[in-house]
Amino acid sequence: MTAKFETNIDFFNPVWNRDTWARIQGDLNPENERICYCAGEVLGVKPGEAVKPLCGFETFLATRLVPQEDGTIRRLNKEVIYYTNLMNGKIPAQPGDRRMIDTWTDPWTGEEVKVVHVANDPFNYTISEFLILAPEDFPKDGSKPEPRKIPLIFPWRRIADKLVLTTDMHLHYPNALQPEEWPRESSGKMAQVSEMMRYWVDVADVENPNLTAVPFTGTWNRVTPWLPWMLKGQEEGHCVYVGVMTAGNSFDIVPEHVVEFTRERYPHMLGAPTEDYGPSISSLEYYAREQTPAPAVG
Repeated sequence: MTAKFETNIDFFNPVWNRDTWARIQGDLNPENERICYCAGEVLGVKPGEAVKPLCGFETFLATRLVPQEDGTIRRLNKEVIYYTNLMNGKIPAQPGDRRMIDTWTDPWTGEEVKVVHVANDPFNYTISEFLILAPEDFPKDGSKPEPRKIPLIFPWRRIADKLVLTTDMHLHYPNALQPEEWPRESSGKMAQVSEMMRYWVDVADVENPNLTAVPFTGTWNRVTPWLPWMLKGQEEGHCVYVGVMTAGNSFDIVPEHVVEFTRERYPHMLGAPTEDYGPSISSLEYYAREQTPAPAVG
């Protein structure tokens, strides 16, 4: 069932916001999957010194949208983040400059640690004409959260023949890695995370009733505590992801070395979900399930 969607641009119409957000996130024809690809660098921020590049990253999302009878849209999604070597200043980057790494050397201490890549399967949510729920809104007992009734109104801008969509999310929630059990991995009892995304789309594409998915280019920035596998615990500082992203209707937009790495390590991630299964949990929760605390130093 391909959902009908609103194409008449109206920044203050929650239905138009819902439909346009869905067409950017995925494809309203559930027979089609949508692949979003993003790449960039992870930066280290410590007080009293310049920001330091730590590693690169490559990520993709494989998404399928399933319109519901009540007008909402289920977003079924798998997502990976692979950590890579830095490009060493080569411009332009040549094939092989950015490769996945299994170990990483802390530039401050010289300690070599094991890298833990991210493969979240699934990470689903419902797109509606109301504000999307954040992780902290979900009861810890697994029961269904109370729906928000705040209309879904994004802060759009029009620049010439482009629309710019801003989606910022600032969260502060209990850390799945508590410091008592995970002293070297945990940033503290609470996790403070922000994500800032910018999507650039053509006005003509948004207004096109024949496009069930809207092409975009954009940026993804994330502020997060030290990654748990860095084993920096509650040291002062944090990480910043800085990346550029786009989307397409196949894995052709993803570099071959990323696809090959996925085929070798996580072959089940090479395709969007075809069924709505769960639960959907965060990367930190996956880490807590799949890893064990690092031995104490000394």
